Amino acid sequence: MKRLLTFAVAALALAGVSRAETLPDLAGRSIVAVTANDYTPLNFVDKKTGEGIGWEYDAINEIGKRLNAKIEWKITSWDTMIEGVRQGLYDVGMDGISITDERKQQIDFTDPYMNSQQFMLVRADEGRFTDAKSLGAGDFLIGAQSGTTNFYTALDVTGTDDKNPSPKIKLFDTFGATVQALKAGDVDAVFMDNASAAGYMGASPNAFKIAGDPIGHDEFGFIFKQGSDLVQPVNAAIRSLKDDGALDALNKKWFFDY
Repeated sequence: MKRLLTFAVAALALAGVSRAETLPDLAGRSIVAVTANDYTPLNFVDKKTGEGIGWEYDAINEIGKRLNAKIEWKITSWDTMIEGVRQGLYDVGMDGISITDERKQQIDFTDPYMNSQQFMLVRADEGRFTDAKSLGAGDFLIGAQSGTTNFYTALDVTGTDDKNPSPKIKLFDTFGATVQALKAGDVDAVFMDNASAAGYMGASPNAFKIAGDPIGHDEFGFIFKQGSDLVQPVNAAIRSLKDDGALDALNKKWFFDY
């Protein structure tokens, strides 16, 4: 994967003054962060320790340090995460959540922290189809998790909608289960962003490959209850991570080194 992410890097507004010195100080405030541990390499379970790790864990933990806040991690399923944040059960949520107008009606987003293209992941020995068009035209199964961007991409490819989805789309409870089904041969393709595709290919060398060209792109944002006073401080911290190269270091750590 040559083009992992696109970030706009801004110059510091005041010469000689670091971004860290101008960030809001949350005075040790506790922030409850939630994820699903199902989106390699953004958030997943370390098999050795059983602990949650990944790009988003590192980013939010660093944001907490820069804002003088304490991060308390919680785990929930994807299909309850947005509603839980909307109701104020959690302060901030993340799971590679695409910024959409529909979701903005329920929750607030930060500025984008990642711009990720959509790709089609297939088994490494796949030769029956070569792109989304030939996938949609053939008698193949697409694995997807309901309510995700990947699910709606599958709907587009099959020419159907969520009220009457194609029988070619096989739904799973978690995103990780779709990839396991692909590996086992139970489905033929899974749509995902380039970050996740890179993570799964890295975790299972020679098991998967990308087929065809990118299919659109998504911007990811952290989510909050509407009106949350944390959005602006976290946005400021995200800008500081971009300014001093910390995001580039996270990209290298999780998309290349890991």
